[in-house]
Amino acid sequence: MPRLEEKVAIVTGASAGIGRATAKLFAAEGAKVVVGARRPAELDRLVAEIAADGGTAIALAGDVRSEDYHRALVATAVEHYGRLDIAFNNAGIMGEAGPSTGVSEAGFAEALTINLTASFLAAKHQIAQMERNGGGSVIFTSTFVGYSFAFPGVAAYAASKSGLIGLTQVLAAEFGPKNVRVNAVLPGAVDTDMYREMNNTPEKVAFVTQLHALKRVATPEELARSVLYLASDDSSFVSGTAMLVDGGVSITRT
Repeated sequence: MPRLEEKVAIVTGASAGIGRATAKLFAAEGAKVVVGARRPAELDRLVAEIAADGGTAIALAGDVRSEDYHRALVATAVEHYGRLDIAFNNAGIMGEAGPSTGVSEAGFAEALTINLTASFLAAKHQIAQMERNGGGSVIFTSTFVGYSFAFPGVAAYAASKSGLIGLTQVLAAEFGPKNVRVNAVLPGAVDTDMYREMNNTPEKVAFVTQLHALKRVATPEELARSVLYLASDDSSFVSGTAMLVDGGVSITRT
């Protein structure tokens, strides 16, 4: 039996990378999926691909910085599919990079808004609906950066993504009695558009690859498998975790 049979899920940041791969996997595992991102054309293509594979999905484009958008995503799930069981809050940005003494207040604030505040606003409305349904699973995309390993020049990214871990723990403690589980997945390097933009030379690719115990970077589909675990009943006693899916980058010193 599919692992998400009869479940309803929201996936943000679904137009590319980890979000796109996860939306497709959720649908393949039986979930009805509401996909969100800024780019409607990419979302429409994703919905068409899911439908062609026999799955069910609907798209709603918008800006994750808007609380109204998160309210609308939840409303779309309920109006079309009757409930909400799973939310994968994956939308995020790298943010302004460079020496921390040169990062602008606006650049730092933008990373916090998109990576952290938007995830809080999403969970606020998702959890309220899950309580009405008798429970659910909320998942955030954090990172190993600023948790078990750090790079110079990414203070805004590290701070905003590390904040998600604290948010995860508080929400898990607060809503566990309502059968709402909250977890964060912490990827290592993943072969996405963001990764390729940052690592645009053979030397940079080789450096990042070597940092991992597995001596390679992940595919978005590999991360999607880990998110599926947290979304499914296979992880029914897992809540409040910061789950490393990092290819051993956190423990490698060679």
